Amino acid sequence: MGVAGGDGSTKPPAAAMDVESSTAVVAQPTSVLRSVLLSYAYVAVWISLSFTVIVYNKYILDPKMYDWPFPISLTMIHMAFCASLAAALVRVFRFVDLPVDPPMTPSLYVATVVPIGALYALSLWFSNSAYIYLSVSFIQMLKALMPVAVYSLAIAFRTETFRRASMLNMLGISAGVAVAAFGEARFDVFGVTLQLAAVAAEATRLVLIQILLTSRGIKLNPITSLYYIAPCCLLFLTVPWTFVELPRLQAASAAGIVRPDVVVFGTNSLCAFALNLAVFLLVGKTSALTMNVAGVVKDWLLIAFSWSVIQDTVTPVNLAGYAIAFLGVAYYNHAKLQALKAKEAERKEDAEAGARLLTPEKDANARKN
Repeated sequence: MGVAGGDGSTKPPAAAMDVESSTAVVAQPTSVLRSVLLSYAYVAVWISLSFTVIVYNKYILDPKMYDWPFPISLTMIHMAFCASLAAALVRVFRFVDLPVDPPMTPSLYVATVVPIGALYALSLWFSNSAYIYLSVSFIQMLKALMPVAVYSLAIAFRTETFRRASMLNMLGISAGVAVAAFGEARFDVFGVTLQLAAVAAEATRLVLIQILLTSRGIKLNPITSLYYIAPCCLLFLTVPWTFVELPRLQAASAAGIVRPDVVVFGTNSLCAFALNLAVFLLVGKTSALTMNVAGVVKDWLLIAFSWSVIQDTVTPVNLAGYAIAFLGVAYYNHAKLQALKAKEAERKEDAEAGARLLTPEKDANARKN
C-alpha cells in the first residue's frame, strides 16, 4: 500500500520508489542499446542488399562475366517484377495502404508520378548501361557527384538557398572526382557520359520528389512508390528498348546466343525488390541522412571488392581523388546533420515557449474555478 500524502494523493514508500527508480535507470540504457543495435542492423541489411544488387548487375552485364549486355531489358525485368509484387502487396495482401490525403487521382498521377517515373527510367537505364564500360570502383567514385548535382538543381529550382560555404564544398567534391577520373586506368568517355547522365537524372528526380510530392503532402513509402512508379517507369523504358535492344535481342535469340537463366534473373529481381524494402526500413526507422552516411561506407566496400575480387585496377591517383571527394561528402552530411539538429532545437524552443504562454492562462482558469 502507498502512503497518503497531505494533499490526499497516494505516495509509494521510499523503498518502492528506490526500486522503481533503479528499474527505470536500468530500462533506459537497455532501450537505448536495443535502438542502437537495431539501427546498425538496418544499416547492415541495406548495405548488404545494395552491395549485392550492384555487384549482381555488374556480373550480368559485363562482357567478361555473364555477358548479357542488355541494360534496358534488365531494368525492365526489375520494374515488371517490382510492379507485380508491389501490386500484390497493396491490392491482394493489403500490406500497406494507399495515400488518401490527398488521394492519387488520374490528374495528380500525371502531374506528379509521370515526370518522376520518366526520370527514374532514365536514371536506371544510364546507370546500368555504365557497368558495361566502367569498373564498379570508378562508378562509385563518379556517384560522389550526387550531392553536387542535387544542391545545384535545388538552387536552380529555388528549393535551397545559395551558400558560399556549401558551393565551395561542392567544388571540392567535383575536384576530387576529377582527380579520380584522371587516374582511372580504364577511362571510357561513353561510359563516363552515361554515368554522369544517370547522376543528373537521379538528382533531378530527387528534387522533383520534393517539389511535386512532398510539397503537396503526398507521402509514399517504397512499396507504394513502386506500386505507382514502377509501371510508369516500365512504360517509358519500352520506347528506347523497342529501338535500341529489341532488334539485337531478336538477332541474338535467332542465333541461339541469348538464353537468359530464370534463376539468375529471378534472384536478381528479388534482390532489387528487397533493396527497396530495406530503404523503407532504414529511412523509416532511422533517417535519410543515415542512409547517406551508410552509402559512403558501402562505396568504400565496393571499391575494395572491385579491386580485390573482380580484379579491377584501382590506382593511387584514383584513391587520392576519391579521398578528397569523400571528405567533401562527409562534410556535406555533417552540415546536414547540424542543420537538422538546429531545426529540431528551434522546434522544441517554440513548443516550450508556447507551453509557458499557456501556463498562466491555465492557472487563471483554475483560480476562477
